[in-house]
Amino acid sequence: MTRTQVLSSSIAQARKWGGVALLLGVGLGHGPAGWAQSLAPAQAPVQNWSFKGPLGHFDLAAVQRGYAVFAGVCASCHGLTQVHFSDLAGMGLTSEQIAALAEAWQVPNGLDAEGRLKHRKAQPDDALPEPYPNAQAARAANRGAVPPDLSRITQVYPGGPDRVFALLTGYGAPTSHQSGQGSAAGEGLVGGAHPAGVAGGEGGFANPYAIGHRTAMPPPLRDGAVVFADGTQATAEQEARDVTAFLAWVSNPHADSKRRLGVGVALYLCFLATLLVILKRRIWSHVRK
Repeated sequence: MTRTQVLSSSIAQARKWGGVALLLGVGLGHGPAGWAQSLAPAQAPVQNWSFKGPLGHFDLAAVQRGYAVFAGVCASCHGLTQVHFSDLAGMGLTSEQIAALAEAWQVPNGLDAEGRLKHRKAQPDDALPEPYPNAQAARAANRGAVPPDLSRITQVYPGGPDRVFALLTGYGAPTSHQSGQGSAAGEGLVGGAHPAGVAGGEGGFANPYAIGHRTAMPPPLRDGAVVFADGTQATAEQEARDVTAFLAWVSNPHADSKRRLGVGVALYLCFLATLLVILKRRIWSHVRK
């Protein structure tokens, strides 16, 4: 076989396998991409939060109700380790109320003579305690999933408060691609990917606002799960809205003071600009055009 024939044969084979590779590339590019897109979290509906926007403010009554939901429901699995009881003064509580609230919690207090962990009543200077002593205990109690700390959840969670609220209220029946074997690992406020079957059967609990439309967290809220001190009816949706407001406040507790400062600075600059314009006109008033 001449050199020209060898070269022609090589080109023909390259074209053949290039076409096969192109077909495989199209299949691999469109199939998994479409599958991944179908498992992406649904867009959370936009909510009308009082704290949204540059002139927004936190409804402290809703924040206080949200704390009641967190303490009564969420705290059994999630922590707020970056929050101290004294920080709760920012949601309108007096020092006496904070002290009474802290005494309702137990915090670690060293080991006894036999090496067992001791506890005491919390004090205002203490941080809110974690529900589990370590990650291993958390996994054992939650079928392999580690519930995340919620101290900054509305800032680090994609979608912010809207998606947190949607996740809490969006539990439903699985779609067709979720019901089969090998369901994609999901996430939620319990966070992170986990193997299929860790909770709620194969792949967790159906929720369109979780990654893979699955979350290891079972539906946490129900009507009447807590009793609100102000008499507000504790429906599951109201509980979700209030606890989301509380978590948004915890994630950015100084937002209202920053907004007030920003408005004050803007008004001051406008006043200063007006004075400068008046002064400029007075200084140059004798100059003819």
